[in-house]
Amino acid sequence: MPQLNPSPWFFIMLSSWLTFSLIIQPKVLAFLSTNPPSSKTPTISDTSPWTWPWT
Repeated sequence: MPQLNPSPWFFIMLSSWLTFSLIIQPKVLAFLSTNPPSSKTPTISDTSPWTWPWT
């Protein structure tokens, strides 16, 4: 069964993870966020019950 032979697939998996973690991931993490989180406290709006016309 060729699926049980890990020799070609292990090297492909290892090289792809090394490529991702050493090259691609730092480039992706270096991007600036277009919507950074703000430290403002959320405003709480006053909610009043709806007056239904049929009650």
